[in-house]
Amino acid sequence: MTSRAPADDDVQRRLYMKALLNDVHAFERMLDEERFETGIRRVGAEQEMFLVDSAMRPVPLAEAVLEAADRPELVHELARFNLEANANPRVFGGDCLSQLENELRMLLGLADDAARTLGARTLLTGILPTLRMGDLHIRNMTGKERYHDINRATCAARGGEFHANIKGIDELDVTHDNVMLESCNTSFQLHFQVAPKEFARLYNMAQAITAPVLAAAVNSPLLLGRQLWQETRVALFQHSVDARSSVEKARNVRPRVSFGDSWVKQSAAEVWRDNIARFRVLFVTELEEDPEAVLDANGIPELTALRLHNGTVYRWNRVCYGHDGVVPHLRIENRVLPAGPTIVDEMANAAFYFGLMAGAVEEYDEIQHRMQFDDAKANFFAAARHGLKAQFTWVDGETVPAGQLILEKLLPMARAGLQQSEIDAADIDRYLSVLEERVRSGQTGSQWCGASLRAIKDQGKGTRESRDRTLTQVMLARQDTTEPVHTWDLVTQDEATAVLGCRETYKTIGQFMSTDLFTVRPGDLVDLAANLMDWEHVRHVPVEDDEGRLVGLLSHRSLLRLVARGGRDKSTSVAVSEIMKPAPVTATSDMLTLDAMNLMRSERVGCLPVVDEGKLVGIITEVDLIDVAARLLTEHLKE
Repeated sequence: MTSRAPADDDVQRRLYMKALLNDVHAFERMLDEERFETGIRRVGAEQEMFLVDSAMRPVPLAEAVLEAADRPELVHELARFNLEANANPRVFGGDCLSQLENELRMLLGLADDAARTLGARTLLTGILPTLRMGDLHIRNMTGKERYHDINRATCAARGGEFHANIKGIDELDVTHDNVMLESCNTSFQLHFQVAPKEFARLYNMAQAITAPVLAAAVNSPLLLGRQLWQETRVALFQHSVDARSSVEKARNVRPRVSFGDSWVKQSAAEVWRDNIARFRVLFVTELEEDPEAVLDANGIPELTALRLHNGTVYRWNRVCYGHDGVVPHLRIENRVLPAGPTIVDEMANAAFYFGLMAGAVEEYDEIQHRMQFDDAKANFFAAARHGLKAQFTWVDGETVPAGQLILEKLLPMARAGLQQSEIDAADIDRYLSVLEERVRSGQTGSQWCGASLRAIKDQGKGTRESRDRTLTQVMLARQDTTEPVHTWDLVTQDEATAVLGCRETYKTIGQFMSTDLFTVRPGDLVDLAANLMDWEHVRHVPVEDDEGRLVGLLSHRSLLRLVARGGRDKSTSVAVSEIMKPAPVTATSDMLTLDAMNLMRSERVGCLPVVDEGKLVGIITEVDLIDVAARLLTEHLKE
């Protein structure tokens, strides 16, 4: 493969489709001729991570970190504030799990050391709590052409903006003009090598066990300041690269991110064929091999067209083809699990998954004869929504809570599978004990996040922005201890201040601005605005149009002037537009706090509406700045 481009030319698309079909036929021939490696299982992992600055905000330093670390295992991801570490595959047996953990710690340590030299840190979390829409600009996309190709092709196929509507404790409804919503997600992807003749049985088992493994591993409850699903990545990923047009949505065409619609009956070729039948080619590339000729010469074909197309279809359990230069192999890639909260938590999830892949297949054999596919799919989404509180329909139609199923049936099954695979007993005990204690306590990463946010909020401290930053601060501090998440204490505001101090906490106005806004429209009655100020104890009310654009500011002083002119009795007929201040002085969320103070003083204003990319996102007042100054002075005196 020498280049790739969006498939926007019919002749190119036909040529590429011919190559794609040739690859499928070659793959089927390889299956028939038993050319794949058998008799051995290998496991591997991909570790994604965020880069954050000292204020716990995403920082686009991927290129500099990779250059400083200088390791081939560390690579780019979609966003310039993401990285990926690729662990080497290992034979499934002995101390492979602890070896994998050690390698992940080494790679993460190298990335973190490189990030520290640039004033940043690496952080493991499914979704970074401090991410905001402004971070998802195309300028933060990695410079690699591959990602820009994906963006252009997906946007062209969709024919419009990406729209995500996710409902949980809160509701998120956003539109975006590129695929950078996907960069909110980081995962811990597991690979499990299988032989072709056992593929269907093991792939179906992977589909069935995905739900309980995910229920115990959820770590992504927050997105853009909203509390949503226990594993919000599942909902977001489907929306973020959804290339379906409005017509295809109306026909209920399956999205490219999916769990699938049925069990596999015989071989991996079914999955390839289904992908080709359902999803149009997004890219074309120059092809340099005839796979049938390569097979005739007893070589190993690259199957370039097939692998490129497979890379644009994001099944939660994906089929992967590869080779080591000697013999080709098949892998099942589990893409469900989130990054974090710690490496030991991730390894506990991996041990549970690998153990079930080895042990559940012995218990249930061909799971498709014991469970309806629709139940497996419903279980998956229930786990993503509710975590350990999910109710599953398990084998033979049994209805059982996720935690009970894991503790009573699946953990013993996973232990037996690891033992049968001759995994070191100490590793089995260590990792499965971590998972068992997490399930018994009920404290997953998502539960810890939610409970910690409630604890901070109950103290009446901070805005939503500062609470999310507090959570992220302490999350990083907890990760540094390497203790698993079920042992973590909940967060307090005092603890968060001690982690980084007030100077970093209030460096920019976006870190403490109020985002719980009360606004009015230009045509609203002044009397409404006056009552709103009285009820909510605010002295400034932004005036916005129906598109969320700031058009004015109504202050308590304006109302007093109206009353002084004898207008109080007429306030039931006076419109806000008549007394508001049009085109008020504004700030952006990344403005330094000191600059905001100087701006308010020079302009003689009592508040600054905060506007990012033309949209009102928050407000700060002189009262907020007095509070910040008091906190900074207190910290200075303590020093």
